[in-house]
Amino acid sequence: MTAQQTIDGAALLDSVEAFHRRFNVFPHEAAYVAVTLWDAHAHLLDCFEATPRLAFLSPEPGSGKSRALEIVETLTPRAETTVNASPNSLFRLVDAPEGRPTLLFDEIDTVFGPKAGDNEPVRGFLNTGYRRIGGMHRCVGDGANQSVQKFSSYCAVAMAGLGSLPDTILTRSVIIRMRRRAPNEKCQPYRQRIHEKEGHALRERLATWADSVREQLSDAWPVLPEGIVDRPADVWEPLLAVAEAAGGTWPERARAACLELVNAARDDDEASLGIRLLTDLRDKVFCDGERIPTAVILERLLGMDDGPWNDVDDKPLNSRALAKMLGQYVTPENKPIKPRTFRTPTGTPKGYFAEDLSDAWTRYCPPAPGESKTAATSATSQVSIGEFVADVPFDIRNTAPEAATHSAAATS
Repeated sequence: MTAQQTIDGAALLDSVEAFHRRFNVFPHEAAYVAVTLWDAHAHLLDCFEATPRLAFLSPEPGSGKSRALEIVETLTPRAETTVNASPNSLFRLVDAPEGRPTLLFDEIDTVFGPKAGDNEPVRGFLNTGYRRIGGMHRCVGDGANQSVQKFSSYCAVAMAGLGSLPDTILTRSVIIRMRRRAPNEKCQPYRQRIHEKEGHALRERLATWADSVREQLSDAWPVLPEGIVDRPADVWEPLLAVAEAAGGTWPERARAACLELVNAARDDDEASLGIRLLTDLRDKVFCDGERIPTAVILERLLGMDDGPWNDVDDKPLNSRALAKMLGQYVTPENKPIKPRTFRTPTGTPKGYFAEDLSDAWTRYCPPAPGESKTAATSATSQVSIGEFVADVPFDIRNTAPEAATHSAAATS
């Protein structure tokens, strides 16, 4: 009998998932599905164009991140755990004759956290190694007798750490946001001397099954859920391909997990402060306004109780920082968004135009809240078409829209 006949892929993935469930308490069902598929995909890297990173993140210690990484280590090929390896050592590991490793970064916050310093080489390694064609060039040799050599950086990478990660790594990752176990959540203590052998036995079965489906997966194009495009599609395509090769309930569970985790990442995405800025400008500053002075925009943003604008690089957002952030995006005419001077009855302030921001709002922001115009703006005064915030007296800017309108009319 062939290996494919003797190893049922769906049953094998069930066993891998059950092994995780014994020792890991993940925040939701989708996490067990994603991590199990990630373990299996690590045995099949040559079949795919990209390998998603796996990130176990939490706001506090004691959330089970390192234990999750420890179980992943027992199930993946040639696993190497590192805390603070140099880029050169990582290149050597990936190019080792025995084959690509699965790199496991524990305490990744010490590499990319606020006190970590400059780690651009490691970030570059993780980013380029996401794709099979990825690699970085280094000089090798002695003294003046050196030559440029390209080192491959393509390998499976799982990480665990506090806080978040750089944007470029987050968007290439399946993100599992870990949390401390509740009193009613139980798991079995992991004892390496006892349980590592069980994990290794599953690892060998995964390797055998991977060999039996390698040819099939080399030309696989899994069906992606509707709306999963661009980078999320790159991240999930290998995992969905593994699920389809395994069969059983795994394709359906994989697509459901894909949608849940991608949508959760979108909902929780605070990695891009630029997108948060654009969204706040659209929903809480401009509303129906056509143009607003920079000073009033800053007043609105800094007055948001739940906003990050009072602490941007350890200081409140100012006009220069606002211009720098918005200048990364372009107008419908494909020119950088910049403040413009406009005339009002009280002067000629500099500010921003809704028409300049409209293209960025469409491309980057999530759908606007499904609230009525009045409800959406009841806490923030609205600038009606043809009105300017600068024309409204300061003491009524934060009153209800109706009161502001009547007061403005009374002063005209």
